Amino acid sequence: QALLVESGGGLVQAGDSVRLSCAASGFDFSDYTMGWFRRAPGKDREFVGRISWTGTTTYYGDSAKGRFTISREDAKNTATLQMNSLEPEDTAVYYCAAGRILFRTEGGVEYWGQGTQVTVSS
Repeated sequence: QALLVESGGGLVQAGDSVRLSCAASGFDFSDYTMGWFRRAPGKDREFVGRISWTGTTTYYGDSAKGRFTISREDAKNTATLQMNSLEPEDTAVYYCAAGRILFRTEGGVEYWGQGTQVTVSS
């Protein structure tokens, strides 16, 4: 059974950095595009970014560009979201996602994690 488990969230100060990890199991990780979405208070779920199954291409949402980096370690079945220069507006539940296409919307996602909370104080 496919499973994605996020870790690394917590309470941080504005300007801090956070590294989120997504541990995957139950599917062929190396064949899947991996990515991240987030849902902020009072907002719809937003695309953060993704990395292709080859690891050769990445794509980021506007709010992530220049600050966030997605990577993957296929030998460990792990995807990572490195977030730098965090702002209060980044406060959200962050969700790991997996799919067989280069998704930029929820429609391309096959598997979801349960999410991890990141809270950025002023």
